[in-house]
Amino acid sequence: MAAHIIDGKALATRLREQLRTDVEQFKQSTGRPIGLATVLVGDNPASEVYADSKRRLSKQAGIEDHHRRLPKDATQEQVAHALDELAANPAVSGILLQLPLPAHLDATALIDRIPWEKDVDGLTTISAGRLGRVS
Repeated sequence: MAAHIIDGKALATRLREQLRTDVEQFKQSTGRPIGLATVLVGDNPASEVYADSKRRLSKQAGIEDHHRRLPKDATQEQVAHALDELAANPAVSGILLQLPLPAHLDATALIDRIPWEKDVDGLTTISAGRLGRVS
């Protein structure tokens, strides 16, 4: 079997262009945009780079940005409140809670506040269960 070289950069460009078209078609057919909420708590440099990358690429695809940045000393209740607001917002299609969280926060409890329908990472208990479900 001969090797086949894939031009990853060209493929990524084509996929991004198709995604932008799909996002625009979704907006036109439903009358509502797609929105991604990224939630960043604290000042972890790697988390900042990852969240910024997701936001930038999403915007390029025509996805609305609903970023929330909370200080590293944010309480469990403050983060929960931000997640609840985003979950209730019909303009937010997906929520990404950037991990790791500061040590004083209960990540599992916060992740499970995200409705499974808006769980971008598939980390909630329901999302994980649905992944393992036999059709």
